[in-house]
Amino acid sequence: MTLGQGTEGSLLVDVVFWTIAVSLIVAAIAVVQSKNLFRSALFLIVSFIGVAGLFILLRAEFLAAVQVLIYVGAVSVLILFVILMNRDVETGSPSNSRVVVPVGIIAALFGAVAIFVALHTEWNMLEPALSPGGAAAGMAGEVGGVFSNAIPVVARLLIRDFVLPFEAASVLLLTAIIGALALVRER
Repeated sequence: MTLGQGTEGSLLVDVVFWTIAVSLIVAAIAVVQSKNLFRSALFLIVSFIGVAGLFILLRAEFLAAVQVLIYVGAVSVLILFVILMNRDVETGSPSNSRVVVPVGIIAALFGAVAIFVALHTEWNMLEPALSPGGAAAGMAGEVGGVFSNAIPVVARLLIRDFVLPFEAASVLLLTAIIGALALVRER
């Protein structure tokens, strides 16, 4: 049973999705609620792995690999190094109870807006467009080519067309690493 052969509606895929989704939500809540910085970083790693699992279910294997390599591999290790260099690992940041209610109201408003937008957006689906009587029936080969050659297209865009923003992002990440190390070093 492989993805792409009509298994998207199967019970196994639904069970895997809900398992990943629930563990992702629990880990994300634990990141925010944990008082221990080290445990919070470990829950963040679980969240990143859950997002990679969702990318795999969406058949975006390249994004899943990038998620694991960059976020789980690089960013999480950097966060763990900074936490281990910090002296106050057990205490963390003191909570500010004055902002809990306003932040909760703002988060609820953002959630309501996101739900409203998701429910009132006209989502374009590929299946009706590619059906024999659909508007884009002649473009079925082109759409299939885009999905089958996604990695070379993304690589070509990163190396040729968007090389300046790609390099600027790498310099920005290097600056963030140097800044984090400068903040935690001994005076």
